[in-house]
Amino acid sequence: MDGLAAIETGVRLRFCDGIRLGAGSYLDEGVYLHACPGGIRIGAGSYVMHHAELHVYNFRDLPQAGIQVGEQSLIGEFCVLRGQGGIRIGDRVYLATLVQLLAVDHVFADPDRPFVEQGITARGIVVEDDVWIGAGAVVTDGVRIGRGAVVAAGAVVTRDVAPHTVVGGVPARPLSDIRAEAARRALAGERAARSAAPIHHADGRVAPGAKPG
Repeated sequence: MDGLAAIETGVRLRFCDGIRLGAGSYLDEGVYLHACPGGIRIGAGSYVMHHAELHVYNFRDLPQAGIQVGEQSLIGEFCVLRGQGGIRIGDRVYLATLVQLLAVDHVFADPDRPFVEQGITARGIVVEDDVWIGAGAVVTDGVRIGRGAVVAAGAVVTRDVAPHTVVGGVPARPLSDIRAEAARRALAGERAARSAAPIHHADGRVAPGAKPG
């Protein structure tokens, strides 16, 4: 793409003056970008795959509205991003197919009033660098996903996710700590290497079953 953004056929753009595409970014067939007040920014080298929808949805003119995607990130097929409360996606973030980031929600606390009369929340969503969100996952308003985290397919994320944590389920809960697991594997490898090392007797003989070093 030689530094230019590439746009396939069938892409729909609304409020184009609010859309910024970085060098080498790519919009696949059927993508829909609706940038009403707040705007959409796609970083350099990021891809938005076919039939994904990025909609700022800012009909209330909220100052925090907008969608920002960092560099070298991927928005998968049929993803939906609603940016009324603001969505900020970092670098090297992968959203698998059918992921939804919904930075807006209805208030329904009063049982005596229709929910449509109770207003909304629009606190925003932040996805830090190097996050992978699995197919069909949903991230709700007000959530921050820390750097290097992984969200399992089909999860519904309603609370913040710590960095380098794997979460899954409905609602999503922590399943493992990536750094702790890596440390355990490294320790197990060191122990295995020590146990496999040959044992030498004082007279130079190698213990039975051990391979000479």
